[in-house]
Amino acid sequence: MESNILNSLGIDPGIIVIAMMGIMIFVLLYMVRVSMKMTRFLKRYRIFMRGKDAVSLEKAFAQRFQEVDKLSELTKINTDEIRRIKEIQGRTANKIGIVKYDAFPDVGGRLSFALAMLDENNSGFVLNAIHGREGCYTYIKEIVKGESYIVLGQEEKEALRQAVNYFSDMG
Repeated sequence: MESNILNSLGIDPGIIVIAMMGIMIFVLLYMVRVSMKMTRFLKRYRIFMRGKDAVSLEKAFAQRFQEVDKLSELTKINTDEIRRIKEIQGRTANKIGIVKYDAFPDVGGRLSFALAMLDENNSGFVLNAIHGREGCYTYIKEIVKGESYIVLGQEEKEALRQAVNYFSDMG
């Protein structure tokens, strides 16, 4: 094998062939090493993906992601429902005050009462039931922001005070 170019450079073509064979052997050994690493990796991957009770982890992950999506949706629904419930609760009578008393000295048993029912803005009503020998009479007075436009009796004022302070008296 004669080459004018290689001869002019002073390089023997046999040396080039031997060098190329050395490089090829090095590349072949490197490929074997990479192939062995890949085989070990695939073996670990298969063991990992096999999962528990012959259920693949891939399916388990997919199932968990679906559950997370459902939980996110349910959380949003629950948050909206809680917001609606709080709005409704703000408009309902959730503060109560009651005072039982004897309206007349000749009628005992504390059958008369004043009942105050207020919402979170301290608006609502005071119901006064007066029990006497002739019968029972009920009166209702509107309360707006903790105040009445009609004069309240002593028992009604106490029931209103209890209702306004309902949550602070509980704690």
